[in-house]
Amino acid sequence: MRFQFIIRMFLNKAYHLSLKKNILIALVLCLLQSALWFSACVGQKPEYKIRNFSQYVMPMVGTGGHGHTFPGAAYPFGMVQLSPDTRLDGWDGCSGYHHSDSLIYGFTHTHLSGTGCLDYGDILIMPFSQKYEIPNTAYASSFNHATELATPGYYSVQLNKHNIKAELTVTPRTGMHRYTYAMDNNGILIDLAHRDEVLDSWIELVNDTVIRGYRNSKSWATDQRIYFYLISSEPFDKSFIYRNDSIMDGNRLEGKNLKAALYFKNKNNKQVLFKVGISGVSCNGALLNLKTENPLWNFDKIKEQAALAWNTELSKIEIEADQQVMNNFYTAFYHCMIHPNLNNDVDGSYRGRDMNVYADKQHNLYTVFSLWDTYRALHPLLTLIDKKRTGDFINTFLHQYEEGKLLPVWELSSNETFCMIGFHSVPVIVDAYFKDVTSFDINKALAAAKQSADTTLYGRYFFNSNLYLSNAIEHESVSKTLEYSYDNWCIAQLAKRMHSMRDTPIYTKRSLSYRNLFDYKTKFIRGRDNGSWHTPFIPSEVNNYYTEANAWQYHFYVPHDITNFMKMHGGVGAFAAKLDSLFTAPMALKGRQQADITGLIGQYAHGNEPSHHMAYLFNYVGQSYKTQYYTNRICKEMYNPQPDGLCGNEDCGQMSAWYVWSALGMYPVCPGSNQYVFGSPLVNKAVINLENGEQIEINTKGDASPYWNKVTLNKKIYGSSYITYEDVKNGCQLTFNRCDSMDATKPVWNRPFSETNDSTFIEVPIFEVASRTFTDSMLVTISHPQKDIELYYMTTERPGMRMARKYTKPFYIDTTCEVNAFAKSTKGPFSAAIKGEFNELHKNRKIKIMSEYDSQYTSGGDMALIDGIHGDKEFRKGNWQGYFGKKFEAILDLGKVDTIHSVSATFLHDQSPWIMAPKIVAYEVSQDGSNFTLLEEIQNQLPDTISVPTVVKFQTTGNPIFGRFIKVNAPNFGKLPSWHLSKGENSWLFIDEIEIK
Repeated sequence: MRFQFIIRMFLNKAYHLSLKKNILIALVLCLLQSALWFSACVGQKPEYKIRNFSQYVMPMVGTGGHGHTFPGAAYPFGMVQLSPDTRLDGWDGCSGYHHSDSLIYGFTHTHLSGTGCLDYGDILIMPFSQKYEIPNTAYASSFNHATELATPGYYSVQLNKHNIKAELTVTPRTGMHRYTYAMDNNGILIDLAHRDEVLDSWIELVNDTVIRGYRNSKSWATDQRIYFYLISSEPFDKSFIYRNDSIMDGNRLEGKNLKAALYFKNKNNKQVLFKVGISGVSCNGALLNLKTENPLWNFDKIKEQAALAWNTELSKIEIEADQQVMNNFYTAFYHCMIHPNLNNDVDGSYRGRDMNVYADKQHNLYTVFSLWDTYRALHPLLTLIDKKRTGDFINTFLHQYEEGKLLPVWELSSNETFCMIGFHSVPVIVDAYFKDVTSFDINKALAAAKQSADTTLYGRYFFNSNLYLSNAIEHESVSKTLEYSYDNWCIAQLAKRMHSMRDTPIYTKRSLSYRNLFDYKTKFIRGRDNGSWHTPFIPSEVNNYYTEANAWQYHFYVPHDITNFMKMHGGVGAFAAKLDSLFTAPMALKGRQQADITGLIGQYAHGNEPSHHMAYLFNYVGQSYKTQYYTNRICKEMYNPQPDGLCGNEDCGQMSAWYVWSALGMYPVCPGSNQYVFGSPLVNKAVINLENGEQIEINTKGDASPYWNKVTLNKKIYGSSYITYEDVKNGCQLTFNRCDSMDATKPVWNRPFSETNDSTFIEVPIFEVASRTFTDSMLVTISHPQKDIELYYMTTERPGMRMARKYTKPFYIDTTCEVNAFAKSTKGPFSAAIKGEFNELHKNRKIKIMSEYDSQYTSGGDMALIDGIHGDKEFRKGNWQGYFGKKFEAILDLGKVDTIHSVSATFLHDQSPWIMAPKIVAYEVSQDGSNFTLLEEIQNQLPDTISVPTVVKFQTTGNPIFGRFIKVNAPNFGKLPSWHLSKGENSWLFIDEIEIK
């Protein structure tokens, strides 16, 4: 790498000198540069044969439906994704393109593949043929899909309005445009205000062929910085730069709404080329990337090089199958190599997580780490077939740890978005290290992993001490408990490998925390509130205890302890029945609408990641034939070579990686273990070309059937329904014998397994109470699922009860108090503690709510508004009562006429999830409940546009008044305003406590 860097710098210098003296020398040097770039990007010529698998790739797959992919030109793991933008906003506009659209606004140089949030779409270029006019969205052109052509590394389309053929191709860090004009008044528009909010930008017309600029914007990632250099093959005849659509003088302009219109002289040759280099570091970095990777004006050569790069990557796995499988497989494999993306310039410079500029000349640095999705299948796939790049990923993680003090969670453009849950850099690191990726500092990696687990972020301080989460501490508490458990298991395995006697037991115990949410009565993993189970419990309900899922879709997420999890269900048979129920339960979902839950088979949801391993779990109960049936069915029903051929978001390669693994007949159920669990191969033959020169050869014999009854490894009978990394890492020959049907009892395979044991782990107790509130008194029962357990409790109700007492029978509480409890094994170990806070209500006060609150946001019912328990800024914890598109109206009865000194009601304002505080709250008072007098109207002084969650209290300030009944009236804010991303939609009104003094 250092040698290539030195030669590259020498060539750059020689290139500039030669331009002044000898065009031939310049040409030779440019060719040397191109050869050097290609060898550096693709690596040494692989030993395996490069074949034209690009012919099977269909980039349009996922551009329809909710796949959120884009069809444009990309390079494997490249910095540039040059693609048309047809949609400016909305959930299905996340990639900038949707197949149902008919207008193209232009071509931008960065795109996200399959995400659920809007971002990228930087540096828009749009060719046009028209008279001079102030640029605006009128430059958009209609197009027809019939004129589109999308192949790996290339995209073209005819722009109807301007009669222009647009063609795009890429190198890793540059985009190349070729526009064929057919009319007069030809030019291009550069729009730096396109898509997300611009924080700062500038543009400069360097000369009549060169434009450069900078864009700092805010969207999902809040501080994105991109520099660009654009060079034209034809000089501009006239050029205009605009700020706020007004023409400005000069060659350089700064502002937040900048555009440039550049016109060419009318010539017979109407084909014009543009080269655009980008960088996250500087304009000089963008120019260096451009000169290094694309020094000539040969569009077809760059297109060929991009196609060769793709075929080199695609040839790492060679398959033979029917046409649809070939299309599905190589399209999926292609989508596996869009992200992550290069984030460093050719000289090693990159922008770090702290926004400072660094350099690493030993490794390529990357961005776009959708780790909640990709740690499951994409990264294990790349760990197997692309160890060098996987090492660079992990070195990127460690750089981000050094610069941002935390391993990436969902990193984008050097920004941490914290979009999803868990700390899933850890399983990527651990799985890679256990599979012979060692090109990083393992001691630093362990320290970074521990720091991610031990941080106080997102409830981890509570999880680490109490060994579970409740929604009172952190929303989506069930999902976070489960995923934190698995991530801690990964740390424990790494600590064990490194012989850390101190760390191993700490993280092992945390990895069993999921058990504290297992309800032995319902046999579901459930949410807990205030030490009790959350009720009512409906397994199909999508609510704020789960991340984009319900209880069914997270129940089986215990990949590291399946053996013990089966025992908790009552044994293998009971667990098998539970798995059957997952796939046969009614498909109807209850609760909150969640667009990500798609691809349903029963309650199994293939369109979202938490379900992805579940069909493979039948192997663990000795029912491999069911895994074979369901994985085959999912492959055939959920993947089709059509624009809407994905049943859910592509999610940066995870959806596709599942297909790649499953078509090959195996899946990494538990990254960090050495097991690949067998499924049902779709291929007739596959060859996985490993970096060490060895091959994994997979063959299937017999008719096309999802079932097989025999497998051989290196021509010897293999009696397991899984294979280990050690069996495949040096190459092997694996053969599956298909059969027409599968006898449920034969053959008997050695089952995959995962088991985590800690004899000191004791599950926490459970409070069994009627409610969190009471009027006179309440009975408290404490239970525990294990035998040989003693229970202890303490309460703040009376001074004498502050010491721990042994629990022998249920007891009453009759005043507001806190109850703590823990369990102790008769063999010695203690559980973590649980805490319940119970509130005594005013005995005579009642409330009648005339409006209808949403079933997802009840806060516990009507009395929740006068129970003395206050909601905070996080509405998803469940302490707010929500009204969607409706006003709030209620009458509070004090029970008797009394002196009212003040009345207040508290509302939440959180405009991003559509929660808007009311503009006005009115209070009326009455002594008889029929004749009300206005007490006070209070205007909301909070700006609607405030971006941070804010609790707003509307409190009266007038003189005391006599009354018994208080009416509270809060009109709904109404439709979301024009400045809102979801303008025109109904808004939420969230209220919690009404207080009377």
